[in-house]
Amino acid sequence: VPLFLQIIVDDDDSKVWSLYDAGPRGIRCPLIFLPPVSGTADVFFQQILALTGWGYRVIALQYPVYWDHLEFCDGFRKLLDHLQLDKVHLFGASLGGFLAQKFAEYTHKSPRVQSLILCNSFSDTSIFNQTWTANSFWLMPAFMLKKIVLGNFASGPLDPEMADGIDFMVDRLESLGQSELASRLTLNCQNSYVEPHKIRDIPVTIMDVFDQSALSTEAKEEMYKLYPNARRAHLKTGGNFPYLCRSAEVNLYIQIHLLQFHGTRYAAIDPSMVSAEELEVQKISLHSSNEQEEQ
Repeated sequence: VPLFLQIIVDDDDSKVWSLYDAGPRGIRCPLIFLPPVSGTADVFFQQILALTGWGYRVIALQYPVYWDHLEFCDGFRKLLDHLQLDKVHLFGASLGGFLAQKFAEYTHKSPRVQSLILCNSFSDTSIFNQTWTANSFWLMPAFMLKKIVLGNFASGPLDPEMADGIDFMVDRLESLGQSELASRLTLNCQNSYVEPHKIRDIPVTIMDVFDQSALSTEAKEEMYKLYPNARRAHLKTGGNFPYLCRSAEVNLYIQIHLLQFHGTRYAAIDPSMVSAEELEVQKISLHSSNEQEEQ
């Protein structure tokens, strides 16, 4: 059963990290999920359910109100200290992926990030052409902020899973207050980019979709350039929230990514849950599904 925790690590009592910690507590290098602007910790419920069933320890979290990247990174480091986690794997969706990269960069001298999975993510905030408004989000009423976020959600005909995923995210967006939304949009848009030379030794998987999402082709190309050795996990469809509407594929790609750490002290899985045959079958099935997509 996922443990729901609320943790304060800063001197400021209003900064509360909310998180679900699920799977075997003995695992010291879990996979941590960082949500997008509109997301709460529970947008990753499909991953929590599946991955803990396979023996992984996963933590899905929701950020407190932070207004700049440095402040976020400092708070996140304190959270990991509080949870007594020396190194972690990070799965970041959109803004979550950007923050994951910034955190890896921030801790590069005494590394805390063992690996990164970047889903529909970006490395430079200027792609949103909002850097000039970033300083005024804090002034805007909640309904305006929600409108800005909703403007990036897909419209037009969608399959039922994608429609459900968007409904779920709209619902989560409604649950966020003005300062939560304003601070996340500020982090999403204030002028900043990732310095790749500081994190180039970290194993990375770039996960993206080929259908409509908020990310431009240029932003995707930039990510491939930044991480030439990254593994690529492409989903034919999935829109902005593939972890909701294409969870089986996303979960498989997560397992493939974490495979390289099995049998090391950075394994995110309970060793007793790993069977060699099972892993072999998974590799083959993913390989064949990729070949089919290429044909």
